Amino acid sequence: MGHPPATSSPAGATAGVSVMVSDRYVEIKNGIFEVTLSNPDGIVTGVRYNGVDNLMEILNKEDKRGIKGTEFRIIYQDENQAEVSFVRTWDPSLEGKAVPLNIDKRFIVLRGCSGFYTYGIYEHQEGWPGFSMVETRRIMPMPEDRVSPRGQQLAYPEAVLLVDPINPDLKGEVDDKYQYSCENQYNNVHGWISFDPPIGFWQITPSEEFRTGGPVKQNLTSHVGPTMLAMFLSGHYAGDDLTPKFMTGEYWKKVHGPVFMYLNSSWDGSNPTLLWKDAKVQMMIEKESWPYYFALSDDFQKTEQRGRISDLYATSAYVGLALPGDVGSWQRECKGYQFWCRAHDNGSFSIRNIVAGDYNLYAWVPGFIGDYKLDAKLTISSGDDIYLGDLVYEPPRDGPTMWEIGIPDRSASEFYVPDPNPNYVNRLYINHPDRFRQYGLWERYAELYPDSDLVYTIGQSDYTTDWFFAQVNRRTDQSTYQPTTWQIKFNLDSVSPNSTYKFRVALASSANAELQVRFNNQDRTAPHFTTGLIGKDNTIARHGIHGLYWLFNIDVSGAWLVQGMNTIYLKQPRNQSPFQGLMYDYLRMEGPSGI
Repeated sequence: MGHPPATSSPAGATAGVSVMVSDRYVEIKNGIFEVTLSNPDGIVTGVRYNGVDNLMEILNKEDKRGIKGTEFRIIYQDENQAEVSFVRTWDPSLEGKAVPLNIDKRFIVLRGCSGFYTYGIYEHQEGWPGFSMVETRRIMPMPEDRVSPRGQQLAYPEAVLLVDPINPDLKGEVDDKYQYSCENQYNNVHGWISFDPPIGFWQITPSEEFRTGGPVKQNLTSHVGPTMLAMFLSGHYAGDDLTPKFMTGEYWKKVHGPVFMYLNSSWDGSNPTLLWKDAKVQMMIEKESWPYYFALSDDFQKTEQRGRISDLYATSAYVGLALPGDVGSWQRECKGYQFWCRAHDNGSFSIRNIVAGDYNLYAWVPGFIGDYKLDAKLTISSGDDIYLGDLVYEPPRDGPTMWEIGIPDRSASEFYVPDPNPNYVNRLYINHPDRFRQYGLWERYAELYPDSDLVYTIGQSDYTTDWFFAQVNRRTDQSTYQPTTWQIKFNLDSVSPNSTYKFRVALASSANAELQVRFNNQDRTAPHFTTGLIGKDNTIARHGIHGLYWLFNIDVSGAWLVQGMNTIYLKQPRNQSPFQGLMYDYLRMEGPSGI
């Protein structure tokens, strides 16, 4: 079983947990803080802590804070713990008016704990209508900075230029919620710090099991203004592929969370940034405490109800369990639980606390293209400790490498990311590894290539400086855009005309785009290969460096190639928007087998 999280707490930490219920509100306190929830809605309306009456933004209306419950009940209460529930039950009379789900929102307060836990149980019963579920979900500007005249909207509503912010140090910067996105694997703690008084309000997510899309799926951490998000599922950086779609009569039930809303304070106020360090320590405590033994829903499995697998695979490999599917289907899976880990230096891995059920084992290895899937379905039962034996993955390979561009890591981060327009800088990302989070980088391509497109010559060009991170459209005026065609030039000393070569293209993202490939004939009416219209990642507009992964293995007839200089033309013909385009992960040309 898990153990209760240990938190350092101010005076009052020894007080018991109490629950007060009125017609309109439910108040839960433990001597350290007090949380107020609307009754029966289950909306957090107030958090009192460290002498501050309410840490919540009171200008944000209560009815704008999520799905409302219709029935309140106390699940459990004593001096050490309280768990309350706010349920919204669906019935056929609500068809067309509400999402056909039973929703149970839970809140837990423990004695001596500086914060509260919350989780949700979603259920779609047999016989109910089908539907799609789209979302459940630094020194920063003030909310009023984002509206005129203090702020100026840019290419889309979320992006605002701070013209006259309350804090003059932020003048001239861009604020955009997409600049604060984060991959699931790193999104364990995020939050806000108030400098006066020095208080931290943090969201700690100790497990990624209930998130969708796998470990490298990106999610938001903040909404516009001072709004902290717990993103359990979303189509951001993926599109409709990661929108759960339920057929009429399909049964589904899933627990999202718990997550921990952690409060801390700096007693002398000398260094508020210490609150961030403390929050990271608390995050590690919460991860070690998972799965929480004190969450009382029968649908949330405890340690003794879960299983474990271990094995030997490859150094630094991502290895995970997700619902049964095809090779690579985990990145588009959005209904079940997923459990992931990174293999150790010796290739060994272990995945603990797996919710009982049926899974496939999936894996991929940075530095190699493609995906692995264990053929056998795995059934995890309570108490299982399964050793699978050595796993072997043979990456796609037909012939020797003639040349390659990039690193096969499912990201475009190794390619050239330009400096932002000086008018649209977010200083947080100056000299930062995530420099691609700057606003408006898509516009820099036309400045670098005003009249002609990118040409990359094998043996001369350097992908870190000569391969733009995204193939975007060229802006010609305020409302029209021109398709772009990139070229790869390479020399062949000889050609086997009756042999088949292989051109492998791994994409890190596609946004309503198409890749057309032509060999040595730019004017050929029909391309030698086309992906067709693919992807709705919208990664370019949302300052990402990858979305969903695509791998295309293209057979190349030796008759298409010539002795001497060859040119591959990569055209992205869709040009209705500045945000349509592609991000490449890795490109490789292989010679015929046996050469």
